[in-house]
Amino acid sequence: MNRSWKSFVLIFDGGSRGNPGPSYGSYIIQGPEGKTKPIRLRFGRGTNNEAEYRTLIAGIEAVLSMMDQLGIDPGETELEIRGDSKLVICQLSGQWKAKDARMRALRDESRRLLEPFGSVRFRQHPRARSVALLGH
Repeated sequence: MNRSWKSFVLIFDGGSRGNPGPSYGSYIIQGPEGKTKPIRLRFGRGTNNEAEYRTLIAGIEAVLSMMDQLGIDPGETELEIRGDSKLVICQLSGQWKAKDARMRALRDESRRLLEPFGSVRFRQHPRARSVALLGH
């Protein structure tokens, strides 16, 4: 990574009570100003995978908003995305196809939001790490 670049980490997790059922998510942003407290989200009825993507999308939008407030150019920024969802990480990184139309639309929206960044990396971590960081 270019040393003059700013680095951000977005850690996300989503789920639902029932599948589908009432869905929710949380994310944390680590950036030049430190780490945010977990941001908690509630969605309507959805699947676990839809909640994962919706949480990720909200987190990316929050990173972009934070960068705008700090006057940071996304093109000079590295964003690392961490989550326990193998489906989301593998679809976004191009390892897996998104066969379901709903998942494809959410994947495409996520990719569109990631376009301005100079560099994006994806890392899957164990479920226990999400629980420790985000509480669910």
